[in-house]
Amino acid sequence: MNSIATINNLDSRRKTEPLMQLTEEKILLIEDDADISELLQYNFEREGYKVVVAGDGELGLSQALQLGPDLIVLDLMLPGLDGLSVCRKLRAHPQTQEIPIVILTAKGEESDVVIGLEMGADDYVTKPFSPKELLARIRAVLRRPRQSPAASSNGRRTVGPVTIDQERHEVFLFQEPLALTLAEYRLLTALTSRPGRVFTREQLLEKITGGEAYVIDRNVDVHIRAIRKKLGDEAEFIVTVRGVGYKCRE
Repeated sequence: MNSIATINNLDSRRKTEPLMQLTEEKILLIEDDADISELLQYNFEREGYKVVVAGDGELGLSQALQLGPDLIVLDLMLPGLDGLSVCRKLRAHPQTQEIPIVILTAKGEESDVVIGLEMGADDYVTKPFSPKELLARIRAVLRRPRQSPAASSNGRRTVGPVTIDQERHEVFLFQEPLALTLAEYRLLTALTSRPGRVFTREQLLEKITGGEAYVIDRNVDVHIRAIRKKLGDEAEFIVTVRGVGYKCRE
């Protein structure tokens, strides 16, 4: 869908479509294109979100620190401080490092997506875009835990069919013990720490090495295939994001 064309019908729809009841969730939109900002603000508010708009990177960074929004939609091609720099600063600051970030940009090359995710973005949407798809992705990101899922009183964390006991370094598939190598254990622990979030191969490789100089096999794909084989009928619990990396089902 062409997002700019959608704006042409904005005023008439405002007269006929009722607004949903406001939620307590606030979205900070950092976007310098006034037409896109108007389109998104209308759609977000119609879904009940509170929206704050910033037209450049410096203002967006300041608003993020001041307001503490529940989610940030961030354009990359901004005047002054560019979007990647904003993302990097947000992830480095203790007040904003856990705020979910959805990048919205015309830069849609595979390398751009990888860089955005490595900078700490939770999702990446390219222009032209569908407002409905963007809203669906925002809802999905907001449903994710901001930190690792809380462990129960016995120290275990369960995501889907997988249970991980990090204190004992044990993994269970539907309560049955699952024998994993150290690299496989680290990979599965990383993926389940943020269900639904995409991890690049470079990020997962760092999890495998654990800061150690020696690694028997540095190929992330090999370890993923081994884990899937051990998961058997639940192999699709680990999802491939083509050209980027992997995630586990939410």
